[in-house]
Amino acid sequence: MKNKRRSPFAAALVIVAGLIISGGSYAAANAVVKHSNTSQAVTQSQLEEGKQLFLANCASCHGKNGVGTSAAPTLIGVGAASADFQVSSGRMPAQADGPQMQVKPVQFTREQIDAIAAYVGSLGTGPAIPSADMTAANGDAVRGGELFRINCAMCHNAVGAGGALTEGKYAPALKNIPNTRIYEAMLTGPQNMPVFNDANITPTDKKDIITYLKYLDENPSAGGYELAGLGPVAEGLFIWIIGLGLIIGFTVWLGAKSN
Repeated sequence: MKNKRRSPFAAALVIVAGLIISGGSYAAANAVVKHSNTSQAVTQSQLEEGKQLFLANCASCHGKNGVGTSAAPTLIGVGAASADFQVSSGRMPAQADGPQMQVKPVQFTREQIDAIAAYVGSLGTGPAIPSADMTAANGDAVRGGELFRINCAMCHNAVGAGGALTEGKYAPALKNIPNTRIYEAMLTGPQNMPVFNDANITPTDKKDIITYLKYLDENPSAGGYELAGLGPVAEGLFIWIIGLGLIIGFTVWLGAKSN
């Protein structure tokens, strides 16, 4: 029986076919990039728009390719969630240097913010914008309150009223903040806030915390006037100045009347 020998070109043809298939798959994957944890699809045109917006509004501080400068940190690997948080809250583009960036009116449309976030997300692997399901306030508010008091209350106050930090910095109040922005803050750790990734606060934990904060938004204090929810220091000061002052005044009035 005559031995069948493979053509010397067979291996080369297999390699070429493999390169064509893998190259085509890579090109198709780049045409529409799917971010993890989000239902948003990023198109090439959106990336181009985001790049142009970035060059016009962000590159002067963060560098042409987001590598950072002496004026601002690198954006390589911060993810689309970080860019969405900063731009959608009006903190970026920044107007002036300071202890931390201030919330101000948003300068871009929702479509432009999505484009900028998509471009920043393409600069490296980082947290994606969470989906609506992940940020829905349908978790456990009681458990969320416990998690919030353990991880967040030391800066933001037990009811999210905010508080002062060192060197002119502060933890902002968390009243009526959009769900997605709360999730992104925990995920990316903006400003002075630590990063709470999924290893130390799981997505379920984050949802419970959001549910707790939304409960606070919808349910004002049942105990009467809450003095802005600033805690025992404000309440004690109120008692000393107002309460004790009324007692002293009433005592003086009684003494004067008896005389």
